[in-house]
Amino acid sequence: MNSQHLPNPTTSNRHYSPQSANDGTCRAMDSPLPASPQLRYQVILAGNSFFHITETATGRVRGFRMSHNEACALARTFEVSH
Repeated sequence: MNSQHLPNPTTSNRHYSPQSANDGTCRAMDSPLPASPQLRYQVILAGNSFFHITETATGRVRGFRMSHNEACALARTFEVSH
C-alpha cells in the first residue's frame, strides 16, 4: 500500500476564507428560515414497535399502531380530516 498522502479531491484546490462565506453571493444565508407548519398530531414511540398518535395541543392519544409507517399514515389522515 502506498503511504503517500493524497489530496482530498473535493477540497484540493479550494481555500476557505470567512469573508467568502457571507459575501452576499448566497441569498439563503441572508434570508430567514421559513416557518414550519404547526402540526396537530405527533407520532410517539410508546413501546417496542408500538406508536401512539397524540394531539400536540392536549397530549391526548388519538390512536395507536404497531408500525411506524402506519402510525404516520394515520396521523396524516387525522391532519386532513380535522
